[in-house]
Amino acid sequence: MSALELLVPARAVFQPVVDLDTGNVIAVEPHTGPPEEPAPLTGPDPLAGPDPSADDLRRAVDAARAAAELGTRLPLTIGLRAETLALGDTALGELHQGLLDTGRRPSEVIICVNGGFPPAHRQAVSSALQALRRAGYPVGLGGLGAAHAPLDLLLDVAPYLIRLDPGLARRTASDPRRSALVTALVDLAHRIGTHVLAPGLADEAQILHVRELGVRLVQGPALAPPEWRPGQRVRVPVTAREERHPAPHGIDLGPRVSEFTMPAAAMPITATAGDVLDALNAETGTTSVVLVDDHQRPRATVDRTRFLLKLSGAYGHALHAHKPALRLADAPRLVPRTVPAIAALRAAGREDDRVYDDLVVTDELGRCMGIVRVGDLIRSLSP
Repeated sequence: MSALELLVPARAVFQPVVDLDTGNVIAVEPHTGPPEEPAPLTGPDPLAGPDPSADDLRRAVDAARAAAELGTRLPLTIGLRAETLALGDTALGELHQGLLDTGRRPSEVIICVNGGFPPAHRQAVSSALQALRRAGYPVGLGGLGAAHAPLDLLLDVAPYLIRLDPGLARRTASDPRRSALVTALVDLAHRIGTHVLAPGLADEAQILHVRELGVRLVQGPALAPPEWRPGQRVRVPVTAREERHPAPHGIDLGPRVSEFTMPAAAMPITATAGDVLDALNAETGTTSVVLVDDHQRPRATVDRTRFLLKLSGAYGHALHAHKPALRLADAPRLVPRTVPAIAALRAAGREDDRVYDDLVVTDELGRCMGIVRVGDLIRSLSP
């Protein structure tokens, strides 16, 4: 048995979230197996069954803990049932503390509410998602296109991503009507600055088709086997960027920068150069590390190329590894999430020596929402 197998329980499975534009893994979704048999009940009601919401929260924290045991700094995607979120502050507080205990800051965990929910739960689910956003978590809505999740909820909670129903995503390649539905959801997402994730893709034809529809983020067995672990390669059949459709009416300012925002590799401002080096070595697709303060506000960025050059020089590792990474960092290039992408690209071009450095996207409170790679903006906005 390998050291990796000793580290991670067999019941832990990791699914990569792949960006088809770059071929990089930009997040990982850890799963734990089915719940263990509950311990014998000793309370006053011996007939009571297990609490599904408590089990849901336990699995979410166990999934984050399994990722921590691997040492990956990739952002995580964690799924929760709508009924669990609808419990309100108690459940949210337990979730937040459990994730913090695994070493994850809110900006590094995308909380996705799975499946549908009855209309009576809408207000509670909406309030919970808004509370998670205020705490700094990117949020997502799952099962779009099949589960009961009203579309105007997207406007209320401003999710980071919408996750298509897996069956719907797979069948778009063979069913023109379902393809039309996904096209409409992708167009809606582009207009409100939200990502679309197509999960469960089983073969290359399905990946190619959803890419033609404008989907950028994908998951599924066609990309990685069940034994995949962070740091390993994925199979990406296409990385070409789709043509954008101009707005039909009025002045088109183009897409917002939020549409191109990818999860950031964030570390505390106290991180050492050795910590940053470990994070960059673990994930070759990571182009920068954002150093954040206790309020998740970006204070500096470490560019991969310049950082590795400094450490690879004579005595570079000995000089820097145990000292703060901040010494080798630059001031972050900040852009608000609502800025048009063309404006962000123009701002990037004003700094000749850092023109291709990643931009750091911030929310309305100045917290780090993620990064934008300048190359993505160039590819998107080029005629």
